This record gives sequence, C-alpha cells and structure tokens, in this order.
Amino acid sequence: MKVQRIVANIDTDNIAEAKRFYQDVLGLDLLMDLGWIATYGSHGEMKIQISFASQGGSGTPTPDLSIEVDDVDAALEHMKNAGFPIQYGPVDEPWGVRRFFVRDPFGKLINILAHLQSD
Repeated sequence: MKVQRIVANIDTDNIAEAKRFYQDVLGLDLLMDLGWIATYGSHGEMKIQISFASQGGSGTPTPDLSIEVDDVDAALEHMKNAGFPIQYGPVDEPWGVRRFFVRDPFGKLINILAHLQSD
C-alpha cells in the first residue's frame, strides 16, 4: 500500500466562502465542485488541496482528512488488523471512488479512498 494524496476537509455550511479566500485571494484552482463539497488546489500539483464540505457524501459526517491510496482493500485490511474501528464502508460511491472511514488514534474521522478505474 502506498499513500497517493492527503486532503484536509473543513466542515462548513458556507462552502461559497472558501472561494473568496482560497481561489480569489490565494489563486488556487477549483478542482471539484459537487455542491456539498468543493476542492481547491493546483492543476499542476495535485499535492496541494483543501476541501470544504457540509457533509461527507452519502449521508456521512464530514471526515477530518481524506487520504488517497493505491489499494483501498489493502488499506482496509491493514486498519482492521491494527484494530482501528471502521466507521463506514468499504463502498463504491457514485462519484467514482471506493472508500471507507476509520478513526485515527486521536478520534479524527479519516476517509481512505481510491479512484475507481474506468474501463
């Protein structure tokens, strides 16, 4: 298993407020907008991202961090073997990711995900 990306998620009911600060002032690109989540970063550098969300999608709470991996099922097995409680999933979401939620040692909700391969 290899970590591909880590994205911070900021819980807010005012997602539009992020645009003014992160896009208009800091110059980040809007990379994704699903209505309930907007992700800002750099098209040239995927390592720079921050998301603002009013929910976690599919009726879940907003996770504190999203960590993209190359193999969700391997990550899930590692988490289970280490005794970390799985809070949601694994599930293939309609927006093209396979993911699960887990709590880290500090009680933070972590979204572990991989983008689904399109054939």
